[in-house]
Amino acid sequence: MGAPLTLFVDSLFLSPYAMSAYVALTEKQLPFEVRPIDLEVGEQRMQPYQARALTSRVPALTHQDFHLTESSAIAEYLDEAFPAPEHAALYPRDLRARARARQLQAWLRSDLAALRQERPTETVFYGAAGQPLSDAAHAAAAKLVRVAESLVGAGRACLFDEWCIADTDLAVMLKRLSQDDLPETLRAYAEGQWQRSSVQKWLEHNAAARP
Repeated sequence: MGAPLTLFVDSLFLSPYAMSAYVALTEKQLPFEVRPIDLEVGEQRMQPYQARALTSRVPALTHQDFHLTESSAIAEYLDEAFPAPEHAALYPRDLRARARARQLQAWLRSDLAALRQERPTETVFYGAAGQPLSDAAHAAAAKLVRVAESLVGAGRACLFDEWCIADTDLAVMLKRLSQDDLPETLRAYAEGQWQRSSVQKWLEHNAAARP
């Protein structure tokens, strides 16, 4: 398991899913190489990347002769390939808390499409202004706030007793509402997650890659 790891990400460092995988590797304190893929020219559909990335998407992880796409699958693989206590845990140790974290990740990736469309990651990483939310996006935002408030109590820095990768994923989604009405508890939670060293390192890449 000691072979170098390579993480393929979008060249603009805008993908929240690539960010999630990057944060996972950084939190594990694993040495890895970052290789940008230019999505604008369709590099993800070209060789040799397509041969490595089964779903032709970013992020993709290469470890020895194994290639894996989809950020939540990458996080779960890293947690099992490089387990605690030698490496930091990416998921809660408690069975039900771990299941809840995975549920939240799956939901954030499969729901809230209107909000993702109207508050794209440019609004998160560049501070770009978004248009007023449509009814569909308002409904998605309300659903996000309801779910987040049920999981994040006042003054809590993390979803569970300790940080997990689902904290990063939830914070990114909440950051889409930075210019909208967001309860102060959730705003403080998202900002606290934004200050983690692993997230700040990703933001440095993002700033350097800005067009």
